[in-house]
Amino acid sequence: MAKRLRTIKKFGTMPVFLTAISTILGAIMFLRFGYAVGNTGLSGTLLIILIGHMVTIPTAMALAEIATNQKVEGGGEYFIISRSFGLNIGATIGIALFLSQAISLAFYVIAFAEAFEPVIIKYNVVEMSGISIVLIKRILSLIATVLLGLVILKKGSALGMNLLYIVVVILAISLIMFLMGDTPKPMSLNLLNQETQPNAADFFLVFAICFPGFTGMTAGVGLSGDLVDPKKSIPTGTLAATIVGMIIYVIIAFKLAASGTGQELHEDQWIMMKVALWGPIILIGLAAATISSAIGSALVAPRTLQAIAQDKMIPHTGLNLWLSRGKGRAKEPYNATLMTFGVALIFVLLGDVNVVAKFITMFFMVTYGSICLISFLENFAGNPAYRPSFKSKWYFSFLGFILCIFLMFKMDSGFALAAIVIMTGIYLFLSKFKKEDEGLANIFRGFIFQVSRKLHVFLQKASEEEGEENWRPSIICIKQNSFEHYGAFDFLRWISHKYGFGTFIHHIDGYLSKETNEKGKEDLKRLIKMTQISNSNVFVDTVVSPSYSTSISQILQIPGVSGKDNNTILFEFDKDNTGELDNIIENINLIKAVNFDVCILGSSTRKFGFKHEIHIWVTSNDYQNANLMIFLAYILIGHPEWKNAVIKLFAIYPEEELEEQEIFLFELVKDGRLPISSNNITVLSQKENGSKKDIINQYSRDADLSIVGFRSESLKHKGSEIFKGLDSIGNVLFVNTLKEKAIK
Repeated sequence: MAKRLRTIKKFGTMPVFLTAISTILGAIMFLRFGYAVGNTGLSGTLLIILIGHMVTIPTAMALAEIATNQKVEGGGEYFIISRSFGLNIGATIGIALFLSQAISLAFYVIAFAEAFEPVIIKYNVVEMSGISIVLIKRILSLIATVLLGLVILKKGSALGMNLLYIVVVILAISLIMFLMGDTPKPMSLNLLNQETQPNAADFFLVFAICFPGFTGMTAGVGLSGDLVDPKKSIPTGTLAATIVGMIIYVIIAFKLAASGTGQELHEDQWIMMKVALWGPIILIGLAAATISSAIGSALVAPRTLQAIAQDKMIPHTGLNLWLSRGKGRAKEPYNATLMTFGVALIFVLLGDVNVVAKFITMFFMVTYGSICLISFLENFAGNPAYRPSFKSKWYFSFLGFILCIFLMFKMDSGFALAAIVIMTGIYLFLSKFKKEDEGLANIFRGFIFQVSRKLHVFLQKASEEEGEENWRPSIICIKQNSFEHYGAFDFLRWISHKYGFGTFIHHIDGYLSKETNEKGKEDLKRLIKMTQISNSNVFVDTVVSPSYSTSISQILQIPGVSGKDNNTILFEFDKDNTGELDNIIENINLIKAVNFDVCILGSSTRKFGFKHEIHIWVTSNDYQNANLMIFLAYILIGHPEWKNAVIKLFAIYPEEELEEQEIFLFELVKDGRLPISSNNITVLSQKENGSKKDIINQYSRDADLSIVGFRSESLKHKGSEIFKGLDSIGNVLFVNTLKEKAIK
């Protein structure tokens, strides 16, 4: 990032206020506000003012907040956005903002020429010269643009600011004389019932015409590089201009409503001149308002462009260097001013900027929405480094952001899409030339962190009220050979894809030291890479402990990744090398003591095969495990890798219970409580088919996963033998539940 050139600070709060208020009270107020009252009535116009300021006030507050959190340098809104969202996002919005400001300069100059129309008509200039009124106004616009450019280039912002003081005084006098003028009707609340003109225009069309009149509140921010104390001047000047502008617009709306019928207000754009105590002052005020707005744009746009160039965000080294140069001790943006007036002259020559004005509005809306979004994310993220001296409310900023997007599409969806497409194109183009920094990513990380924190707390508080019918697996797995066998990790990522939660802990033997801590960090990087490659939702971590048992004791006490306690533990052993089983069995009593369900995965060389069939084995001795086994199977087939899998349920019962149990199982299916087809339920007699393990080996030899229940009481007598003897089948998941799960 380029080091910013040191400039002389010379302005206080008043220039910020005057630049903003003179841009707010511009051509729209003089020429089109009567049209608004005529088409929407006083109540509709007040609603336009209200909605418009529901965007501008949150934006002004957000801008004031962001500006008081950091050192604000030259570039105004661009600087604030780029230092919050990152350079690429900032430059994307900054370029659009510069173009909007430069084209706005042309728009204001053309509107300035409109002030001469009554004079041209009164003195028959068209007949005398033989030149059309359109061409005369265009010539006046060109002359005004060139003269204004020469003044700004010659004297810089100081003379521009002196002119601004003069035109603001004229603007104030014109408004006072308009308000002092006589009206046919008194200014009262009865005007709210005034009829609009026949065939009145659509509300949002009128809003689109009037909204540019509210968009000047951030104009003063562009002077940030010339301010003595930006953190004080920007909030005070911007908010004051916004509120004063809103009050003036409300008063003018009442005065216009009292000045004529809806038809008269619609047809006569010079209604203010007829009402004013001295009519010509309105023409002078219009000229003053438009030229002051033009001055504001002429001062702000070059500084935006200069700041972008100083950050080397224009993909051309020579152009960056040329535009970033300043003139004189104050480093006035001389070259950037030349570029600004060059762009303005092009659009003045084109004459009709109606279509371009819609883009201006859209780009300003995008800018305002971005500022509100920054404030919302920063407020919600709770970043300790974000400590603005002026504090807005996150819901104000969020409202401003939502309204910006909503109004863009309400005003003109085509232009809204075009603005978004252009902004996206600029961003993609810039991204090819400059690597994205972490500004935007850091804000969203903070936002996600805060959302996650609040959800964790909410879920923990709600867990006491949640019944068994809402049970879902929150499984934690601990492994030593995590990078040799991936069966348990795969099982966790399938479970946590949609319905459950999975935490994978890698056990490192030893005592905590600098060396083991470093090894833990390296292994964690490998685990995170596993989650990235597999696109899984598994939370991974490492634990250093002198024994496997102490690791288990530790992980049984850690909170679940969901914000609720874990409720299930998962182990894995190799069916061809069952040495790990002894360590697992030794800790079963400890696990049951803290009310955890237990899953033990026996992995084979076949792994999970084709992921086509899941077999569930239910017996009369461990029916309590059945529902949990069905739950797990159902959750597994919810993963895309198991989308073509079928669940088959096998029930082994003594011969005398067969008929009864078969009827019971089919009733469950009929009631829709078992997510298994009745065709996939098989009831077997243990007496006829031999031992349970022989039956499982026979029927599940082609299964990709077999799920078998076990009772913790049996471990006392049979030990690890419970998990052996199923060598003819692939992977086996042994399940033991503390409490029967309800199937609803």
